[in-house]
Amino acid sequence: MALSANDAFAAGGSRRRRGRRGRRGALSEINVTPLVDVMLVLLIIFMISAPLLTAGVPLELPKTEAGAMQDQSEPLTVSIQKDGSIYLQETKTAFETLGPTLKALAGEGFDKPIYVRADGGASYAVVAQVMASLSTSGFTSINLITDTGGPSSTPAEESRP
Repeated sequence: MALSANDAFAAGGSRRRRGRRGRRGALSEINVTPLVDVMLVLLIIFMISAPLLTAGVPLELPKTEAGAMQDQSEPLTVSIQKDGSIYLQETKTAFETLGPTLKALAGEGFDKPIYVRADGGASYAVVAQVMASLSTSGFTSINLITDTGGPSSTPAEESRP
C-alpha cells in the first residue's frame, strides 16, 4: 500500500505542513442518494393516493360489459344519487341551475366531456332529464358511466320466444 507524503492521515504524520492545505481540497461531489430515496417514496405515495382522489359522490354504479374509456382529459362530472339529488363535481346542484352552472364551468368548451354517473337505483326519468338538459345546453360529449364486469348486454336466451 502506497501512501502519499502529503496525506494528512499518513502513518507517522511527521511531514505535515502547517498553514497549507496540501493536495486534499474540499469535497465537491454531491451525494444524490438521499434525494433519490425521498423522490421514490413520494412517487409511491402519489401512486397509491391518486386513485383514491377520483371518486366524489359515493354511488353504486350499474354494471355492464362495456370497456373502459381511454380519454385522459379532466372531465366535468354530474352525479345522480338514488334519491334523485344531483351533484356537479362534488357540489349539490338544483336541476334548474345545472345547465347554466355547467356552461359557466366549461367556458367555451362545449366539446369538453361530461360524465354522468347515476346510481343504479336512481329513477330513469331523472337520468333522462339530466342528460336532455345537458344536450339542450349545447354539450356534445355526454357519457354515461357504468362499472364493468356486469351481466351481458344481450338479451337472455330464455326470454326469446
